Amino acid sequence: MSKSKETFGKKEKEKKRLKQRQEKQEKMDERKANAQKGKSLDDMLAYVDENGNLSATPPDPRKRKVFNVEDMQTGASKRIDEPDVIREGIVNFFNEAKGYGFIKDLATQESIFVHANQLSEVIKENNKVSYQVEQGPKGLSATGVKKIS
Repeated sequence: MSKSKETFGKKEKEKKRLKQRQEKQEKMDERKANAQKGKSLDDMLAYVDENGNLSATPPDPRKRKVFNVEDMQTGASKRIDEPDVIREGIVNFFNEAKGYGFIKDLATQESIFVHANQLSEVIKENNKVSYQVEQGPKGLSATGVKKIS
């Protein structure tokens, strides 16, 4: 007599597969039993109120607001900074070997990139500086950076 070709692992895989098939069939039967065919369109509709919440009741037509398409803003607004305004900030990081760093603006707490070419004197971390801002290729960058005593 030869050994059985079915190993323990094969038997376990077959049991698992049959169990999954049975669970799937039970779920399908449950969905069929709970399906509510023949619902009217009004029963399936959902409305959005003025606060953006879903509700089953339609909104009051007297509270309807009219918006002009031209007045709507799509996307983020363009930020226009005045380049002539002199700002103040503190250098929170500066790598002398690579020649760049970041200044934290005292007014907005925004991090502004600074390159060594824009320095009028040597700066180090925690120095208070004055500078102007211009739009660089990757965001705002500081120009005309001067150390404040």
